[in-house]
Amino acid sequence: MEGENTFKQWKKQSLNRLDLSKKGSIDRDVANIVSFINSSEHHFTTSSCSGRIILIDGVSDRTDVQKQNCSWLFVTHEKCKKDDVVAALQKSSGDAVFKFEPCVLHVQCRQLEDAQLLHSVAINSGFRNSGVTIGKKGKIIMAVRSTHCLEVPLSHKGQVLVSEEYIDFLVGVANSKMDENLKRIERFYNCLKSALEPEEVKTHLKEEQSDKKTVYRRRRKRIQDSAGSDGGVKNQSESDQEDDLECELTLFS
Repeated sequence: MEGENTFKQWKKQSLNRLDLSKKGSIDRDVANIVSFINSSEHHFTTSSCSGRIILIDGVSDRTDVQKQNCSWLFVTHEKCKKDDVVAALQKSSGDAVFKFEPCVLHVQCRQLEDAQLLHSVAINSGFRNSGVTIGKKGKIIMAVRSTHCLEVPLSHKGQVLVSEEYIDFLVGVANSKMDENLKRIERFYNCLKSALEPEEVKTHLKEEQSDKKTVYRRRRKRIQDSAGSDGGVKNQSESDQEDDLECELTLFS
């Protein structure tokens, strides 16, 4: 009970704190996932990013460049255009690096079993760099991460090192990765809903499916009973035929 109360307290504090990200809000393409996870009694998100294409300018005389020591020349959470990257690159005074970073979610879980379930969903959805960590205070964090990143240096000490043709090629690669990223997000959301769906909802869906199969078998038997010895169907109205077809399509859609 004490552990459960502690988890609830952590969740309340996390969801009530200010968003300190540069954007200051949840990215549109993961908003539904974040909302769904936070509605669970077993999970809540601590950070999220839907994926982004960025151009950052680092300090040219350092080898351990960190994001907080960089100037952000360009950032988008959607596909980008070559002209926007070229224009941003002109502002470089250090070592500019062009990056694509895929979707990442950090989710705190109540129990290890909850994290393992989420990890399985992530791996099966294409987020193969996902993992679980356990902190000293017992916090269980599940990180949803992918591997299809991109990081290419474009300038050194403000001097552009590549042609516009090469930048155009890089933009195409980054945009393709963004498309794949969005597909994985959609797969993850669909798998997540299936995995975390309340048991009573799953039972209701199974009952509905069973009812449909019963109706299909009953109608098929009626058709067989009304068939003549030559295989023809007698006294079946067009409406009945349409109902049979609709039922069959519903069953196997």
